[in-house]
Amino acid sequence: MYALILAGGKGERLRPLTDTVPKPMIALSGRPILWHQVRWLREAGVTDVVFLVGHLADAVGDYFGDGSDYGIRAHYIREDEPLGRGGALRQGLASLPRDDRPVIATNGDVVTDASLAELIADYHSRRGWNPTHCATILTVPMTSPYGIVDTGANGVVKQFREKAVLPYAINGGVYVLHPDIRDLLPEIGDHETTTFPALAAEGRMSAVSTDAFWRSVDSPKDLREAEEHLSSAVAGPVEATR
Repeated sequence: MYALILAGGKGERLRPLTDTVPKPMIALSGRPILWHQVRWLREAGVTDVVFLVGHLADAVGDYFGDGSDYGIRAHYIREDEPLGRGGALRQGLASLPRDDRPVIATNGDVVTDASLAELIADYHSRRGWNPTHCATILTVPMTSPYGIVDTGANGVVKQFREKAVLPYAINGGVYVLHPDIRDLLPEIGDHETTTFPALAAEGRMSAVSTDAFWRSVDSPKDLREAEEHLSSAVAGPVEATR
């Protein structure tokens, strides 16, 4: 099974950490974010990882090489010019064998304990009764970035709540895609503002929600919270120590 990882992010809000490496290569508990992603993908049955690289691309290839030290086969596709996330995914899909098998795709800054197996199962179930089904995506609860103030009908403050979960879901940046989605992706641009809304309007995509740990590492605060989560989790056996 193939996975595409969008691994060319600049991560300007994480400077100076990203002055010498792309955002997905920032160290998280001693290893790059991509190391944690590769382990998560491999545990779900991914055998081949295609790194879609751009900014400071050599840092990814120098670390992972052919992937054999990490239990995968590693491949690299480099953007000569910025294509946007949708354009990068389109280019990545064009490099894969053209068959009916689903492809995993993920943003390179996501750290999660969500079950990829659940997304894959949902995808296959949907395809079983709707052959035009094209994508299953991970969604996560939206947490308010601000403290919530609860008041009564008379305006009296009842309580304050930090990190309150709002009644909305957001895109978790992890997808199970049918290869034919390639022709629906923009050559340059973002799939979240083009392809995905079109698929949703046609009833050709689904979502699997999770309450498992999830962070998109966009800021020092996100990095700190991801590290705190990993340090509190029970560590499993680690094959590679590079």
